[in-house]
Amino acid sequence: MSNTSSIISRVWSFCNVLRDDGVSYGDYLEQLTYLLFLKMADEYAKPPYNRDIKIPAAYNWESLRSRRGAELETHYVTLLRELGKQTGMLGEIFFKAQNRIQDPAKLYKVIQMIDDESWVMMGADVKGDIYEGLLEKNAEDTKSGAGQYFTPRALIRAMVECVQPEPGKSIADPSAGTGGFFLAAYDYLTQNYQLDREQKHFLKYETFHGWEIVAGTHRLCLMNLFLHNIGDLDHEPDIHRNDALIADPGKRFDYVLANPPFGKKSSMTSTNEEGEQVKEGLSYNRQDFWASTSNKQLNFVQHIRTILKINGEAAVVVPDNVLFEGGAGEIVRKKLMQNTDLHTILRLPTGLFYAGGVKANVIFFDNKPAQKEPWTKAVWVYDFRTNIHFTQKKKTLQFEDLQEFIQCYNPPNRHKRAETWSPDNPEGRWRKFTYDEILARDKTSLDIFWLKDKSLADLDNLPDPDVLAREIVDNLEAGLASFREMLGELEGR
Repeated sequence: MSNTSSIISRVWSFCNVLRDDGVSYGDYLEQLTYLLFLKMADEYAKPPYNRDIKIPAAYNWESLRSRRGAELETHYVTLLRELGKQTGMLGEIFFKAQNRIQDPAKLYKVIQMIDDESWVMMGADVKGDIYEGLLEKNAEDTKSGAGQYFTPRALIRAMVECVQPEPGKSIADPSAGTGGFFLAAYDYLTQNYQLDREQKHFLKYETFHGWEIVAGTHRLCLMNLFLHNIGDLDHEPDIHRNDALIADPGKRFDYVLANPPFGKKSSMTSTNEEGEQVKEGLSYNRQDFWASTSNKQLNFVQHIRTILKINGEAAVVVPDNVLFEGGAGEIVRKKLMQNTDLHTILRLPTGLFYAGGVKANVIFFDNKPAQKEPWTKAVWVYDFRTNIHFTQKKKTLQFEDLQEFIQCYNPPNRHKRAETWSPDNPEGRWRKFTYDEILARDKTSLDIFWLKDKSLADLDNLPDPDVLAREIVDNLEAGLASFREMLGELEGR
């Protein structure tokens, strides 16, 4: 078998060849998903595994290998359509599948490339590295819009390191994307615990639960998990292909790790227990929500609180508007501090996300049982934004960049923390704000900052020109998005 770097370079080189034919990273990724799944199923059907893979013989891997030219292309199109009619994971992987490689000779070469390797024998880390690499390249391809569901892996890993999930507990993501949070949690659990047989079975089949509304992304998520040893050919992971916000699923989870999609507007409006509704038309009838709003982000925060077990823990990426918006935003913040322990906020720098104009944060909160007194006693804020600059290419976020935050968070015992900010050290990034201090702020705003922006006072400290340009573009795009939303509301009256 070829070594890892050789396999990766072959997979990449084919991607570049196909791009010349107008096949995007995303299209290539989808075709690779279909073909890899069939090849691995074929390997499992043979010795020493001899498994019943339930793929009709007319549409299995051998049926592709034995054809060439126009006959191959015609058969491939039929195969995709017929397998999409199957049940279980097979049907989910091939749901609405289409052929994007129009040149039969190049399709045959991709099939040959995959056929040359024994994928089942290959380590999950190797297969995963290949697939994750393609997912990241696809996210960089801004024309495809794929970046909206790709969260920087360094940030995901830091969030998981803070939460420290334990074996035998459930982990949910209501906006699963390609499964990045699940994979980071899986890695954390396998690297930090000596799992027994029962724990390994639970991790593989029962730990992860997700929702992903976009069919193509849902497919990529299933395949990504499968390649990383989560789920199996005949055991589809619990990832639903629908809108998580439609209803309370009834299930409750120990952890929720999520980066809900950016963009405030939803095509639907939530309706709360009073039956109030922001506008006429379709609505989420969610009696469990505190506030009625068409703001998707606020609805996701409310939904995440609902699906958490009592004492369940959440780490969620949210844009700035969730921290300062009035109306429904203020209601949600007050209720969140009342009903959960909203203990930590990580202010993120710009330049992390492929979606332009995004200023985001991570909020950490623990769900609690009902009581009269608010559960949140203090909110700790780490300002990782002021005077910090990243880009997607030249200066990307690394896990090491978040080490100070993780140390301040103090995962072993977050109740024993020490501020790095003080009147004598005004440059400290880690600061505590009491519940009463926050309640006294306008609209109960959690958009809290105190550090001075050095670039405003010191021209010698200006970031690189490309970083400055990126921040200007981000700010302009954020402003345009707000104006478009305002226009939409005015036109809708």
